[in-house]
Amino acid sequence: MADNHYILVKTICIQYNIEPVFIEELQGIGLVDIITIENNKCLHKDTLTDLEKMIRMHNELHVNLEGIDVVFNLLKRVDYLQNQLSQTKNKLQFYENQ
Repeated sequence: MADNHYILVKTICIQYNIEPVFIEELQGIGLVDIITIENNKCLHKDTLTDLEKMIRMHNELHVNLEGIDVVFNLLKRVDYLQNQLSQTKNKLQFYENQ
């Protein structure tokens, strides 16, 4: 594979002992993006950390796909709100120091 930014789905499935259908189901609900390179299904390497979290939630905590979707949407929302709070604090400090 010419592009090192992508990992074969087959390789991920072997490494994490999961079925390819699990990754396809995650794609179906919009949690991962599978692309095809030279007739091979691949994931971008930047999604690997989140995928590992999803696999652990599913296997160790027995969270279903809908639950994983909810958790990741809530985590995105928390991250957004933390960024907003940080920006607001920075603005407040700016005006307090004037």
